[in-house]
Amino acid sequence: MLTTTIGAYPKPADVSIKDWFQKEGGTDDPEPTAGYAETQQRYEGRLEQILDRATVEVVKEQDQLGIDMPTDGEIRRENYIHYHCRHLKGIDFDRLTEQEMRRHMSAWLPTITSSVQAGPAFLPRDWHIAQSATKKPVKLTVPGPMTIGDSVADDFYGDDIVARGIALAEALNIEIRRLADAGCPVIQVDEPVFARKLDQTLSFGLEHLDRCFHKVPQSTERVVHICCGYPDRIDPEADYPKAPKESYWDLATGLQDVAIDTVSIEDAHRPNDLTLLERFTRTNVIFGVIAIAKSEVEDVEAVRERLRLALDHIDPDRLIAAPDCGLGLLGRDLARRKLRVLAEAAHSL
Repeated sequence: MLTTTIGAYPKPADVSIKDWFQKEGGTDDPEPTAGYAETQQRYEGRLEQILDRATVEVVKEQDQLGIDMPTDGEIRRENYIHYHCRHLKGIDFDRLTEQEMRRHMSAWLPTITSSVQAGPAFLPRDWHIAQSATKKPVKLTVPGPMTIGDSVADDFYGDDIVARGIALAEALNIEIRRLADAGCPVIQVDEPVFARKLDQTLSFGLEHLDRCFHKVPQSTERVVHICCGYPDRIDPEADYPKAPKESYWDLATGLQDVAIDTVSIEDAHRPNDLTLLERFTRTNVIFGVIAIAKSEVEDVEAVRERLRLALDHIDPDRLIAAPDCGLGLLGRDLARRKLRVLAEAAHSL
């Protein structure tokens, strides 16, 4: 069985960009974009070289740990959302607006002040650097329209969240097609907000996801990742507010009509009723079997058994083993240990 990671990987110690895994507030940081621009200015022209080297380092590490489809580790990003937003026209990072985010926290967010449009190409270079580190296919991630919409303030589209979503999807589609044209074999759109705002997802979110992959060639594997939300720390309290995992049941049917090849869901933190997998009649499933916020390292046999049980409900060639989500909370050593377990368990099946 193949393995992959989802997106974020713990940053090497000499990378000066602090992501929201490293900040005091964790992923619930009230200022998720603070410090990024200042770091770029402080390092002037040296930062790109540092980030290139660090990206190659973490891709090679995933390869050596047995991951069949590594990511670039999102080493350049302060988080998986706002890095991309910085490359879109119409979003002002100097104008921060306080508003609710993820329905449970308040944050100072960059503000949409004019029509959202794609800027100059940037992801093809990110992918080329990452792909240079391995012969295995490297996956690159892009935040989805609904997730971006939930992570910015909006002084332009107002209450017309559908128009905003269309504009974001069309801007994302331009960069996704650039990435596909550059040769990136696997592109993943991250839409955790799908599970949190199910009514909006079914009303227009799935259509906007489809727009993201418009005219992307079938030779490119098109993935959507839908987790139920990061905790704010490692070993979180049991009642941390996550989206209901039951959302997967309603999403599974609708996703079969979207131009995607693979759906990524979590199962380690909160196990699913595995008959859920039978609803994914057409798509592959990236199946989270490694917890990304627990310090306890999984047992190889327990992970292998969970994958065995999953195979009772889906064809073996359509199941890919993975962590639940990004690995940034774990730190480097713990992430390595957990990925070794993942690779040993999956590759034994």
